[in-house]
Amino acid sequence: MPFYMTSFSPPLSSPQPLFTPIPEFNFHTTIPIMGTHAKLLTKPRFLCLHGFRTSAAILKKQLGKWPASVLDQLDLHFLDAPFPAEGKSDVEGIFDPPYFEWFQFSPEFTEYRNFDDCLSFIEDYMLKHGPFDGFLGFSQGAILSAALPGFQAKGIALTKVPKIKFVIIISGAKFRSESVAEKAYSTLIGCPSLHFLGEEDFLMPHGQKLLESYVDPTVINHPKGHTVPRLDDKALEIVESFIQRISKTLDETEE
Repeated sequence: MPFYMTSFSPPLSSPQPLFTPIPEFNFHTTIPIMGTHAKLLTKPRFLCLHGFRTSAAILKKQLGKWPASVLDQLDLHFLDAPFPAEGKSDVEGIFDPPYFEWFQFSPEFTEYRNFDDCLSFIEDYMLKHGPFDGFLGFSQGAILSAALPGFQAKGIALTKVPKIKFVIIISGAKFRSESVAEKAYSTLIGCPSLHFLGEEDFLMPHGQKLLESYVDPTVINHPKGHTVPRLDDKALEIVESFIQRISKTLDETEE
């Protein structure tokens, strides 16, 4: 039985999932570390989940404002959500269509439709194109990414793929449905996590609440709204430190 609620609207027929990965930023798998004894660290491999009614190509462009010194240390793969946008996108006129959404939800964001199909779609992609070390998500993709480690730990989703090791959450939040939240956050999530919180973001309070579900979250506060922010000097230092930490964790695990 699916664990989400479907009462707010009749189900739509789900399209056949079409995997539409966007080429990653780079094809290298190691990070050069300068020093007396040069060493190569494994690049963390992230599956990137875009925002509501946007696309993989749009998220790639949004992340493109980050410096190459950061992007070159990550192996990023971008995926379109399985469902075409059912309404107007907030990015029309800014980014070109097509636009997609991961699942549909009620106005109160307490009931969801096509949620199980979404989880299966992501797992199928990971089985065919993985393994992945973690998720990077923005907006709806961030809400989903932040919950996936909890779903996996409870055996709700991603049971056929390796354990999620890391997440990067940009403008994220917690699911508001009590039944979904209980399965996602009832146990603290221990994987290293990096959270971006915007002072003018309408999801800011919910993003702060999400921090309580993680054991030791790394947080970057920025003055912007609901966006992928540019990295100032302080944010850049935090991001690079986080990447170095998780890369070393990968190498230690493989030894």
